[in-house]
Amino acid sequence: MARNRNDRGTRRPQWRTVIVWACAVLGGSALSAADRPNILFCISDDQSYAHTGANGDPVVKTPAFDRVAREGVRFTHAFCDAPTCGPSRSAILTGQHIWRLKEAGNIHSTLPAEFATYTGMLAAADYFVGSTGKAWSPGRLEPGGRTENPAGPLFAARKRRPPHGGMSNKDYAGNFADFLKTRPADRPFCFWLGTHEPHRGFQAGVGAASGKDPANVVVPPFFPDHPVVRNDLLDYFVEVEYFDSVVADAMTQLERAGELENTIVVVTSDHGMPFPRAKASLYDAGTRVPLAIRWPAGVAKPGRVSDAIVNLSDLAATFLEAAGLKPHPAMTSRSLLNELTQSPPIPGRPAFDRAIIAMERHDGCRRGGKGYPCRALRKAGWLYIKNHEPDRWPAGDPDASVCARAIPFGEVDSSPTKNLLMENAERAGFRRYYDLAFAKHPVEELYDLSKDPHQLNNVAADPAHAPRLLEMRKELQQYLVKTGDPRATGKPALWDYYPYYGLRRNKDWKVDPLPK
Repeated sequence: MARNRNDRGTRRPQWRTVIVWACAVLGGSALSAADRPNILFCISDDQSYAHTGANGDPVVKTPAFDRVAREGVRFTHAFCDAPTCGPSRSAILTGQHIWRLKEAGNIHSTLPAEFATYTGMLAAADYFVGSTGKAWSPGRLEPGGRTENPAGPLFAARKRRPPHGGMSNKDYAGNFADFLKTRPADRPFCFWLGTHEPHRGFQAGVGAASGKDPANVVVPPFFPDHPVVRNDLLDYFVEVEYFDSVVADAMTQLERAGELENTIVVVTSDHGMPFPRAKASLYDAGTRVPLAIRWPAGVAKPGRVSDAIVNLSDLAATFLEAAGLKPHPAMTSRSLLNELTQSPPIPGRPAFDRAIIAMERHDGCRRGGKGYPCRALRKAGWLYIKNHEPDRWPAGDPDASVCARAIPFGEVDSSPTKNLLMENAERAGFRRYYDLAFAKHPVEELYDLSKDPHQLNNVAADPAHAPRLLEMRKELQQYLVKTGDPRATGKPALWDYYPYYGLRRNKDWKVDPLPK
């Protein structure tokens, strides 16, 4: 039911009552209201690590991200928990790996109310919580027993004319300003600011029209160096820059409200860019994301660069600990607080020397609703991937008739780059790029990142790397068993059979019933 803005300031969110027990179980907040920081979490939709100014891209301009990095900590090895929107956002909110979240391991699904969220726990500790733009989504809340978005009640009244086609008309910063006006003065706040950019589609040619030079684009080596690719990347950069401008506007709102210095500002993305072999894949282009955190009261040596290997789900425990709360017992999240403050290590706390990444069903582009289950262990210098169903097409079936979206290789968003690869697959110089984007994968993949940073050469079958393969395989398996992954423990793995609530352009597409 719709409520006006003043209603939001007095009524507690419905999901607050579900987890109000948290304060009693976890001992409540050890900090006074005045000492608890605010939290502004800014998340773009489909942005790879490389594409910020601070991370070294020569074309894209991201002054807001660069400021947060300059005045805080920039992480060089942050990874999403899943390279697909809904599961990644579910992991961030719950502080848990996607294989522990039932239906939420799939996109276009639901996030069951049985899973506590950091937003809910903060609300139970009297934080004022809200969100705007793309919060938890895409999917349906009701099947999971929720009535409000788990990222926080949505502030969505304000609209604006976007600068380019393909962009949302939501006034993200304006809605954040409304939230700040509504927030009671005696309560700290937690706000989720999620843009729909740079998700496709893009206005074609907007990058070059804005004055960007295609000749300056750094083309990843898994794409052909072609004008279509260069211009597609320029159009994507324009949307990355729009997200950055929203972050800048939000920080201006904080400054006007006198709250910037007491606010943890986080800027990141849910997963990598919407291009072939990036989004919806476990390679770095799909999983490694920008991450910078600014917190004047908590960051030691501002401007520092951290090489800690972290998952975005680690933010849940970080936010809770910063607020004086303990994480929920079910959370696998590791707090980054010591990394921010450079305090002495806490005995027994896991080291930030690895990230675990997972994938189940992305967008319903195989017959019967089957996904592409895979798991990855990312360490310094190495990437190991286990593909549980190597006979399936990782990018979706080439036959559009078996895809809910009714497009070939439907796990990959339609784009000029994708079309270029498909239309020229048999031409000299293109087949290798086509195979990198769409071909089937073996059961195991291993990449030596010191020699192969873009993961082009799978050395899993090389006898010289057999000891490393065994080590990585064993480490991943042990962790998955410890954290209860059905794919590792032999328990029923139900993701292929959970309902799909996304748009079905193919009206004949359906999910197979669970076998008896």
